[in-house]
Amino acid sequence: MDANQTEFANPFGMDPDCENCPGLCSVRETVVHGYGDVGAEFLVVGERPTAAAEANGVPFTGAGGGERVQSIFADLGFVRSEPDAAEPDVQNVFFTNLTRCRHPEREPTDEEIVTCEPFFNAEVRMINPQIIVPVGERVLRSLAVEYTTRSPDSFDIEAEHATTIRGRGFELVPMRDPGTMTDAAANAFRDHLRENVLSRDYRQTKGRRSR
Repeated sequence: MDANQTEFANPFGMDPDCENCPGLCSVRETVVHGYGDVGAEFLVVGERPTAAAEANGVPFTGAGGGERVQSIFADLGFVRSEPDAAEPDVQNVFFTNLTRCRHPEREPTDEEIVTCEPFFNAEVRMINPQIIVPVGERVLRSLAVEYTTRSPDSFDIEAEHATTIRGRGFELVPMRDPGTMTDAAANAFRDHLRENVLSRDYRQTKGRRSR
């Protein structure tokens, strides 16, 4: 955790009452900004908050997919709390989403993702991670435009899950939807990070601040 960081929840002080998407303001419960270590080398990115994450106000928490993600990163040494913690105790990892509000009946529109880009881009710029974990195919394809040289249509989350993709200044390690992920897929992701990422010097010097 960064020496100057005082809390994990929304550490960059982003607008908790954002009203940039009229179609979401009246149906959301809360704006869910990023959560974690601002000096993290690992950034985990989802499409939108789940119902459980919205209730907690923290990305990738709560029953189902949230607990699965917390369990995976706990096994890798990034989370020091139980998988069902509403406010996890984390180190060297930051959790966020492309969009900050959840519509209970549909996925985010392309326009809503674009509207939320300044929040996400600011987090990436300030954290400057080494590894980005896109969770789900839509997130992977969205990040491909900015951070890889491949066409977004060339990505298939089933094939790319638990692999490393070289990007522009980052490496991407895609993850399938944790809400439907099998135990075998979760183990494959753990094994890949442990054996092919954490076991080598994945750090890149470009733009890194002293840690």
